[in-house]
Amino acid sequence: MNLSDSFFNKVEKKTKVDKNTILSLAEKLQNGNLKDENTLREVIDTLSKMTGKKVSKEQSDKIISKVVDGNVPNNIDKMF
Repeated sequence: MNLSDSFFNKVEKKTKVDKNTILSLAEKLQNGNLKDENTLREVIDTLSKMTGKKVSKEQSDKIISKVVDGNVPNNIDKMF
């Protein structure tokens, strides 16, 4: 990933999420097995902390079930 520090500084100012957290999450998404429950839980937990939004165990379970079962649209337009 070849993004400048100024980009990350702007993102951090707006979101309060530092460069290392963003890169760590990107690496986890890129290299992780998104059919693995533990990987998905880590990603959900990280995103929850990044956004300041609580995700209940029931919500996590539903998200994981949909991802593992392949019930996530390939086209983002279909999500909304």
